[in-house]
Amino acid sequence: MAEENDQEKTEPASPQRLEKAREDGQVVQSRELATFVVLMASGSVLWMMAGGLGQAMSGIMRDGLQFDPAIARDSSHVMAQLSEQFFAAALALLPFLGVVVIATLASPLLLRGWLFSTKALAPKFERLNPLTGIKRMFSSQGLIELVKALAKVGLLGGVAVWLIWSNVGAIFSLSLEEPSLAIQHMGDIVGKVFLLVSGAMIFIVVIDLPFQLWSFYKKMRMSKDELRREAKESEGDPHLKARIRAQQREVARRRMMSEIPTADVVVTNPTHYAVALKYSEGKMRGPRVVAKGADAVAAKIRELAAEHKVPLLEAPPLARALFRHTELGDEIPATLYAAVAEVLAYVFQLRHFQQIGGAYPDAPVNLPVPPELDPLQAA
Repeated sequence: MAEENDQEKTEPASPQRLEKAREDGQVVQSRELATFVVLMASGSVLWMMAGGLGQAMSGIMRDGLQFDPAIARDSSHVMAQLSEQFFAAALALLPFLGVVVIATLASPLLLRGWLFSTKALAPKFERLNPLTGIKRMFSSQGLIELVKALAKVGLLGGVAVWLIWSNVGAIFSLSLEEPSLAIQHMGDIVGKVFLLVSGAMIFIVVIDLPFQLWSFYKKMRMSKDELRREAKESEGDPHLKARIRAQQREVARRRMMSEIPTADVVVTNPTHYAVALKYSEGKMRGPRVVAKGADAVAAKIRELAAEHKVPLLEAPPLARALFRHTELGDEIPATLYAAVAEVLAYVFQLRHFQQIGGAYPDAPVNLPVPPELDPLQAA
C-alpha cells in the first residue's frame, strides 16, 4: 500500500520539473486568451482606422473599374495597374496587419513569457496514430474543448446578432447617404460590432484561463518516488557525498599535519586541544595557525610535534581561545597578540638555550587571555 501511494502523482511539480518541461516546450497555454488579445487589438485598430481604410479601398476599387483604352491595346498595362493597386491596398492594410502580428507574438508573454524551444518543433510521429487521435477526441479534454467551442459560437453569435439588430436602422440608412460618407459610417459600424463581439470573449477567457492553469499543474504533478529520485540526482547520493566529504577531510588533515614540523610552537590544553602556531618575521603580519585539533587529532599533533622537536607549551586558556576563535591559515585575533607574544618570546629563548646554552627559560604562566575569548570562562 505504501509503495502504491509513493507512485501516485499527488505532489506539486518541483522547480526542476517545471524548468525541464519549459525547455521541452510544455508550458501553460490558453488559446482563448491569445485569440482574445489578437481580436481586441485588431478590432481596436479596425475601429480607429475604419473610415480611412474604407476610403482607401473604395479609391482602389474605383481606379480598378475605370476603363483605360491603353489596356486594350497593351496587356503590360494590366499588370502594372494590378501591381499598383496591390501595393496601395497593402500599404492601407499595413498598420492593421502590423498590429495583428505584434498582438500574436505578444499574447504568449502575458501568460508564460517569451519561449522558443526547438524540442517543441520536433516531429512526434506517435500523434499520427489514428487510434490515439480518436482516443483524444473522446477524452475528457476533448469534451471540454467541444463545450468551449459551442459556448463560443453561442456567445459570440448571440452578441453579434444583438449588435446587428440594434444597429439595423443605421445599416439601412446607409443607402440614403453619399457613397463616401456611407463607406465611412459602414466602416465605423463594422469596427464597433467587431470590437464588441471580440470583447464578449472575456467571459470565456475568465473561465478558460484558471482551468488551463489547473490542468497544466495537475499534469505536471509528481509522485513521492519521483521527488526522491530527482533530489538524489540533483543533490547526489548521500552516501557518496559523505564519502567525498570524508576524503576531503582526510586530505585536509594530511595537509595540516604536514605543516606541523614547520611550526614554532604547539599550545596545548594539555590533552583536549592542540594548536600549532608559526610566525615568520617580515613575511607575516602576525602569528598564524597552521594546525589545530581536539582529542585524537590533538594527540596526533602533539605526537608529530614531539617527533620533530617542536616546542610544546601547556597553556589551557590560550589553547581553548585559539581553537574556538581561529581557523586553519588564519592569523590570530589581535586581542591575543600579547599572550602569543609571551609564548613566542619563550620559544626564542628556548632556541637560544638549545643552541648556545645558559639559563633555561621559564615557561610563561598566567597569560593575558581575555575572559570573553576563553569558552570555559565565558560559559
